[in-house]
Amino acid sequence: MKLQTAIDRVSLEDAIRLAQELNGKTDILEMGTSLVKDYGNLAIEKIRQVLTESELLVDIKTIDEGAYEFQQGYFYGGDILTVMGAASYDTLKACYEVSQEKGKTMLIDLLEVNNAKIEQILEFEEAIFCLHHSIDRKDKLDATASVAEFRKNFPQVKRIAIAGGIDLEQAKELAEQGLTEIVIVGSKITKSQEPAKAVEIFMEAIHQ
Repeated sequence: MKLQTAIDRVSLEDAIRLAQELNGKTDILEMGTSLVKDYGNLAIEKIRQVLTESELLVDIKTIDEGAYEFQQGYFYGGDILTVMGAASYDTLKACYEVSQEKGKTMLIDLLEVNNAKIEQILEFEEAIFCLHHSIDRKDKLDATASVAEFRKNFPQVKRIAIAGGIDLEQAKELAEQGLTEIVIVGSKITKSQEPAKAVEIFMEAIHQ
């Protein structure tokens, strides 16, 4: 299982500093949606310049203009880009085609997406399907149960990620379960006093 560390709701300067600090320590570094909205595509380039050893996921949350947004996201340095599962089939297809053409990766954010819609997009077999528990929701995510249910419903999906308030204990449980490719952790790492040490602890936990 890979660790994806999400940087969100900080200044661009702090994001660049964190990217430098975590370069090569986390498997994937996520440039969160807030950074994209606050600073734009040129900020991807700045983070890419210091992130030389970890993959860069840019959480652009595309919902329309799929081909254009994915072309731009990859052009500026993203390795993995996100599209909302709620987008139209044609938008998802356009994003997937660009990702395949560029030899890059598409992550489908399944935030509030029902099973009927998921059934319609299973053909994107190289995409990562991300179970995403909204930060605004009041209930707590049961990560392993969510993954188990998803795997039961969609056994043909090869690549699963999960996000939404994941802590160290949940990350350990997901690693032991063995069904998830990527666990996404945000504030439990980036808001800690020593982010690099927190990454080290999470990496040890999920790679035991």
